[in-house]
Amino acid sequence: MDLKELTAFQTIVQEGTFSRAAEKLNYAQSTITNQIRRLEKELGVQLFKRGWDAQLTGAGQLFAAEVDSLLQHWNGVAELARALEHDEIGLLRIGGIETAIDAVLPRALRKFERQKPRMACRFVAGNTDNLTQALLDDELDFAVCGEPSDPAAFYFEPLGRERTVFIADREHPLHRRTEVSFSDLLNYPVIAGGRTCLYYLQLMQQLSRYKASPLLHTVSRISAIPYFVQHTHAVGVVLASTPLIPEVERIDAQLEMPPIPIGLLQLRGRSEPAESSMRLFQNAIKEEFHV
Repeated sequence: MDLKELTAFQTIVQEGTFSRAAEKLNYAQSTITNQIRRLEKELGVQLFKRGWDAQLTGAGQLFAAEVDSLLQHWNGVAELARALEHDEIGLLRIGGIETAIDAVLPRALRKFERQKPRMACRFVAGNTDNLTQALLDDELDFAVCGEPSDPAAFYFEPLGRERTVFIADREHPLHRRTEVSFSDLLNYPVIAGGRTCLYYLQLMQQLSRYKASPLLHTVSRISAIPYFVQHTHAVGVVLASTPLIPEVERIDAQLEMPPIPIGLLQLRGRSEPAESSMRLFQNAIKEEFHV
């Protein structure tokens, strides 16, 4: 059973005779007749009573009631196949660190869906280590994050740099000082991201230069740190792009921690099924970084 046979049957039912159906489809009548014979052979039933007009048998009437939905389904599947071939439908799996998930990726999605309205996206938030492993496990197509600790299997395209900043409740004593050094911060409890966050290694290296270490609390979500420091004397360590709440402000501290590269990370040499859509979304991300 193929599409031409179903179309021939549907047209005969609509037009009432084999000859008018052949004329409408621009076929020879013998072609229409042969298509119906093949269809009847495949179904194992006679669809039309033999004669000049196209009278349906009982089996033909049952089949006629279903042929429209069969053709609609067939055409729908064919349309989906064409869309998939031209990268118009499918799924993109995109990872991002917190700041990318909160700000960059939502704006990039709005641009992307104007050109690919039928392409679905799955967003996964995580730190660079988590996202790197997800790429290796084929759970993501690409990610917006920091550089991996072992870059051999990856291609990393830097797009920007994240600065590490210190924050505290607006009533914190450090806000009343004109100059704040890193050693001044160590007189207070510190709340920072966990060992897999972007700046953790830099922070530990900085702390190792001082004999006295502060009480260090860690939080897995950097975006939650402003809530932990409000109404306390603790000092928070966040990325410059982390949204702050009204009760919390940055501390104007003299830091020696270099900016951290942020960019697009993907595996080398892997052919992605939605290659053009992936490039389109990545271009939207690049535009957001350069706004």
